[in-house]
Amino acid sequence: MDTTLILVALIIAVALAFDYINGFHDAANSVATIIATRVLSPFQAVAWAAFWNFIAAFAFETGVASTVGKGMVDLKIVTPYVILAGLLGAITWDLITWYFGLPTSSSHALLGGYGGAAMAKVAMTMGVSHIFEALVIDGWIRTIAFIVISPLLGMVLAYLLMIAIFWIFRRASPTKMDNWFRMLQLLSSAIFSFAHGTNDAQKTMGIITGVLVTAGYLNTFVVPIPVIFAAHIAIGLGTLSGGWRIIRTMGGRLTRLKPRGGFSAETAAAMSILFATYLKMPVSTTHVIAGAIVGVGSIQRLKAVRWGLATNIIWAWVMTIPASAFVGAVVMFFIQLAFGKN
Repeated sequence: MDTTLILVALIIAVALAFDYINGFHDAANSVATIIATRVLSPFQAVAWAAFWNFIAAFAFETGVASTVGKGMVDLKIVTPYVILAGLLGAITWDLITWYFGLPTSSSHALLGGYGGAAMAKVAMTMGVSHIFEALVIDGWIRTIAFIVISPLLGMVLAYLLMIAIFWIFRRASPTKMDNWFRMLQLLSSAIFSFAHGTNDAQKTMGIITGVLVTAGYLNTFVVPIPVIFAAHIAIGLGTLSGGWRIIRTMGGRLTRLKPRGGFSAETAAAMSILFATYLKMPVSTTHVIAGAIVGVGSIQRLKAVRWGLATNIIWAWVMTIPASAFVGAVVMFFIQLAFGKN
């Protein structure tokens, strides 16, 4: 059998494994609020989220996939080995942060691992002074900008939604409000899970399509339909398995949520993610929902948010891209050392 075909099949399998881990890691984003408010049981919540993650396959174009696949790293220097090293870097960082219960971004881990592996390849073939030639700088500037913009937008929208809810229901009792929003939260969690699927599954599509292009199986960067469905199935199955350590952090430790707060956080986060997907920008659903939860908590009083935990989460966010880039670069170095492949 053709060794290139075997390598490509292996990389696609690793990419789908990453997609599964992404769903597993990010299950907390989709279900933490609805579990924290006791609208659904944990199993019901992850099944609900997994379903809407998959349904997103039928909705959006593949603009985010194109940004990830060819808008972050120069495809001229990318080889299947670079993509493999980048994926392993992302998976390693995801598993480390899952172990410690930190809701970091699988998206940024993927981008960091991919970029780090590409820079390592350039360093080994052209010299260290040329490493930034591996990157599409404009794509990185916009992505890094959204690391700041997306959680702030989620926080502001959630804050404004809470103000609107308190005003609209100002004559209703808290119990009546909670009864209404327990039902509405089913809708908001579905919209958020759908939004998560529209953005996050496309990142894996971009990586798989990138390897098909670099290996010569595709002439142009167009995401095949089987790749679209495979990515959504993998992320849906990952969500179904749930990442319970992170769910505890997001659902109860960051701030205490009531159904109206869960509705506001999920709705605000979904609006922010769908806006980014429309702009073809890969964003972190983790960052967005965490920002939205902080916005909900701060409407009551600033002390309602556990800022010490929030600070630890922010540090994990800051470390994600450089840490996964480092792991991706190390894996690329060992591939070169062991096999002479780059």
